[in-house]
Amino acid sequence: MRSRGFGGLATSALVSGAIVWSFMTTDVEMSRFLSAGPRIAEFLGRMFPPDPTVMKEILKGSAETLRIAILGSLGAVILSAPLGILASETMVSPALYRPVRMLLAFVRAIPLILVAMLMVGAVGLGPLPGIIAVAFHATGMLAKFYAEAIDGVSRAPIAALESAGAGPLVRLRHAVWPQMAPVVVRDTIFRFELNLRESLILGIVGAGGIGFYIQTYVRSFQYDKAASVTLAVVIMVAAIEALNVALRRRFV
Repeated sequence: MRSRGFGGLATSALVSGAIVWSFMTTDVEMSRFLSAGPRIAEFLGRMFPPDPTVMKEILKGSAETLRIAILGSLGAVILSAPLGILASETMVSPALYRPVRMLLAFVRAIPLILVAMLMVGAVGLGPLPGIIAVAFHATGMLAKFYAEAIDGVSRAPIAALESAGAGPLVRLRHAVWPQMAPVVVRDTIFRFELNLRESLILGIVGAGGIGFYIQTYVRSFQYDKAASVTLAVVIMVAAIEALNVALRRRFV
């Protein structure tokens, strides 16, 4: 009990110290917040009323963003399925799953926007670098989720098949998959939603999607058109959120 109390006190002190240090070493002044109010109001005033004449660009950018999210998620699922197995301590030996887990951690550590910039430089402008960037970045998280789903299943059916001489694939198909399927569906749907949100900003670096139009209109001071695109993004995200909730209720 004493060790737990000391540990909780030390953790609280560490968190409090980090917060105080952050405030003391960051240029945070209330006067700057107050002076920013009129400028923000002026910026928002330029955005209204939104310009409805850009509906063609909105539909084109929205469709491209959706394609990037769908194909990027598909690529991530294809890559994550074998990597999730290789990262599972239930399915493989420590000599194999530990390096794979380190690889996945490395992939997750690379920012998506950086991957998108590298892909734009490698394959050019358009949706293709966005698809590759989303697939690469999402694999780091999705494969980890799949491995955790495998490791979270009951070991009794696995041990029974193993004692009968069943190989890893047979154990995966008949003992692991029926238990982990709901978790896999839930995590995949969640990652698709996240991929869609991240795809919205890829156009800023030339990787396709509706973000390209936001960047174009803001840089050219066409704030009313930027407002229309922003509203379309909000509606798209809300629709995808509602769809994901319905899918979770249906399959999970």
